[in-house]
Amino acid sequence: MCKFFRRWFKLKKISHNEDPMKKFLIVGLGNIGEKYQETRHNIGFKVLDHFASKEDVSFETQKLGDVAIYKLKGRTFIFLKPSTFMNLSGKAVQYWLTKEKVPLENLLVVTDDLNLPFGSIRLKTKGSDGGHNGLKDIQDKLNTTKYNRFRFGISDAFSKGRQVDYVLGEWTEDEYSKLPERLDKSLELIKSFVLSGVNNTMNTFNGK
Repeated sequence: MCKFFRRWFKLKKISHNEDPMKKFLIVGLGNIGEKYQETRHNIGFKVLDHFASKEDVSFETQKLGDVAIYKLKGRTFIFLKPSTFMNLSGKAVQYWLTKEKVPLENLLVVTDDLNLPFGSIRLKTKGSDGGHNGLKDIQDKLNTTKYNRFRFGISDAFSKGRQVDYVLGEWTEDEYSKLPERLDKSLELIKSFVLSGVNNTMNTFNGK
């Protein structure tokens, strides 16, 4: 019973009377399950897990995903790792945007990008899905391509016909050794997005 009330209390930290403009939904894309944990396609999960580890934030399993709450300078970060698998990510995004009354402009989706060199980070306010099934489903569910996405480069170092194997493959030793610094930079970008706005953040971080 005590465990139930602790969980209830934590969820109540998201105040429904809070100014919606001060609430931000940060979604990391990935696939659930241990076998996907260290794959390139799961960088969205990895970025959010890194943030949670650095800031001592805990995820709890809720409807359609794992959710964590972080507050900083009057803003509320609602972190979401969808449990719907990558190709159905839009269902979870739509549900939590609606449930928490988060404005669309306060949504940030963290995803892998084959078109960027490994470790490159780029924030965009709109764009196509680029063949990414997670982004495609979000676009379909929200009925718009105008939402913020944080693209983390995983490069395109795969031979013809091996794209699926590549994105679902694990990092090389060299990539893995460089990830901590890139994850720290990703944490900074997310904080900047919430505190300084999307335009300032793009100017500061894109291409870094």
